[in-house]
Amino acid sequence: MGAVHLVVLALTLLSVGLSGYAIWRDSGLEWSFAVPAPPAPEDAPRFETVFEYSVDQGIAHSPAIVVQDEGPEIVWFQGSSEARPDVAIHRVGLTRDDAGQWRAGPPEPYITSHALGDGFVPRQLVVTLGNTIENEGAEQSLYATVVSVGGWAMASIADVRMQDGRPVRARKLSLSPFLNRSFLVKSPMVEYADGSFALPAYFEMGSTYGALVRFDAEGRVRDQRRMTGQGIKPIQPMIVPLDASRAVAFLRDFNDSGRIYVSRTEDGGRSWSKAGATDIAHPNAPVAALPVAGGRILMAMNGSGGDANQLHLALSEDEGESWRMIHTLEKTRGEARYPMLRRLPDGDILLAYSQGTKTGLRAVVMNEAWVAAQ
Repeated sequence: MGAVHLVVLALTLLSVGLSGYAIWRDSGLEWSFAVPAPPAPEDAPRFETVFEYSVDQGIAHSPAIVVQDEGPEIVWFQGSSEARPDVAIHRVGLTRDDAGQWRAGPPEPYITSHALGDGFVPRQLVVTLGNTIENEGAEQSLYATVVSVGGWAMASIADVRMQDGRPVRARKLSLSPFLNRSFLVKSPMVEYADGSFALPAYFEMGSTYGALVRFDAEGRVRDQRRMTGQGIKPIQPMIVPLDASRAVAFLRDFNDSGRIYVSRTEDGGRSWSKAGATDIAHPNAPVAALPVAGGRILMAMNGSGGDANQLHLALSEDEGESWRMIHTLEKTRGEARYPMLRRLPDGDILLAYSQGTKTGLRAVVMNEAWVAAQ
C-alpha cells in the first residue's frame, strides 16, 4: 500500500471516528423545551416607563435585559459610531422602592474592548463590541458580539464571565469553520427541560442563516441547527417555545424584503421549516416576543407598513399565524427599533428598545393584567 493510500485510509478513519463521536455526543442531548406557564393576570393593570436615556453625540443602541432577583439590568453598546474602537457595553440597574415604584440607577460603562481583550486566555485584540445578551446558563455571564478584525461579518460570539463588575474570563464559541467568524447574537436564550440552554444566533457571511446553538450543562457547544429560507437571508431569530416539542422563530430578512419571516420546529429544535414570509409588513429590523397568559404570544414589532418610526405591541392567539396590534409605543421620536422583551422573577414583563435613530433607549414595565385588558 502506497503512501497516498495510507493517507486516504487515515483520513477516512478519522472522518468515521469524528462522525461517530458527533453521533455519540448528540445522543445525550434532551430535545424537550422547558415551557413555564405565564402568571395569571390578577393585579390591577400596570404599564409604566422606567428608563429614558439619550446621548448628545454618537450612538446608544441594541438594549438587552439581564434578569436578576435583586433587580434587572439593561445593557447596550455605546460609542461615537457603530463598530468603532471606542464602543463599550454600558448598563443600568432597575430596582423597586418601598412604594413599589421602579427606579433606575445611574447608567455606567460596563465592558470596554480593552478589558474584554485582557479577559481572553490567551489575550486577544478586541476592536469593537456589539449586541450583548445574558448567558442564562451561568451566573454573572454574558454572550457578547466581538470583532477582532474586519466588520460585523467577521464577528464572533464571546462567552464572558464577570466578577465585581468586570470581565475576568472570556472565550469565543467554536461555531464556524471559517476561523470561527461571522456569528452574532441578539435574542434571549431558550431553556430545555433538562436545565440546559440553547442560544439563538445568526451567521452573516455568504449563505446567511439563523441558528440554534445547543449547550450542555457545562456550557460547552454540543450542537447547531440552522434556519434557512429560499431567496432570503434570515437572521436574528427570536424563538418562542409553544410546548415541549414545538416552537416558532421570528426572523428578520437581511435582504430587506419588507416582511417578518417565520420558521417552526416540531421536534424540540432538531429541525426547522424553511422560513416563510408572514403578511406583516416590517422594515429590516428584528422583533421581540414571549408567551403570555391564555396561550398567546406578545410581540414588539415595527409593523404598520414597515415604518421604523413606529414601534407597536401586538398579540397573537393562534401561535403566531395572525396578529392584533394592541398598543403603539413610538410614533414621532425618530427610528425606534431593536426591542428586547424579558419576563421578570415577579411575573412582570420588561421591554427595552432603541429610539431616536440609535441615539437613546427607553424601557417600560407592564404586567399580565395590562396585556389582558388590551
